[in-house]
Amino acid sequence: MSRAAILAGVRQALGRDGPLEGEALAALDRRLAQPRPNLVPTRGRVPLEDRVALFARLAGEVGATTERLAATDVPMAIARYLAQQNLPAAAAIAPDPALDALPWSTAPMLALKRGPTQGDNLVGVSRAFAAVAETGTLVMLSGPDSPTTLNFLSETHVVVLPVARLAGTYEEVWARLRAERDAIPRTVNLITGPSRTADIEQTIQRGAHGPRWLHILLVDDEG
Repeated sequence: MSRAAILAGVRQALGRDGPLEGEALAALDRRLAQPRPNLVPTRGRVPLEDRVALFARLAGEVGATTERLAATDVPMAIARYLAQQNLPAAAAIAPDPALDALPWSTAPMLALKRGPTQGDNLVGVSRAFAAVAETGTLVMLSGPDSPTTLNFLSETHVVVLPVARLAGTYEEVWARLRAERDAIPRTVNLITGPSRTADIEQTIQRGAHGPRWLHILLVDDEG
């Protein structure tokens, strides 16, 4: 079914004969240009240190692990984490300039493949656009420097999250996205913990729709 047919069906269900016109269209354009925030939960409106603690707690409750560190310590932290998980010292890494700028020479044992993965890498490394403290959720954007395959195809996903980009609420993240990007990217992935499902006999299974393990590096000095 074409896009036009789908929109025509929506209009019919709303009792409209055609596209919006006149003042109705102008009102819609104003609302899109200046979106109004919804009711904002109190628990997300807290100082930065409280947001960090809230994010770490909620991410931990759904099976993710977190570590706070300086940007210069990221390469060794990744190498150490892989060793602790008995994983090979190898990963597919997003071609993100901010990740490229990290001192990878401090972890010479790491073998990095730059670019997307086809599922042939046990570990993927990405940088989050932002995160939401009120739910422990990462916000990942698709694009040339952030391949979506890294979010889903690797068994273990390591995400670098600048603490400066840890918002209290979703409304703050959408406002930041509109301010920093000319257009919304093709895909915005909201990731809360590693992949889990209980569809089969109400038994939790990891890795059904994405990585089985999620490790988040909270970086203090990178924005």
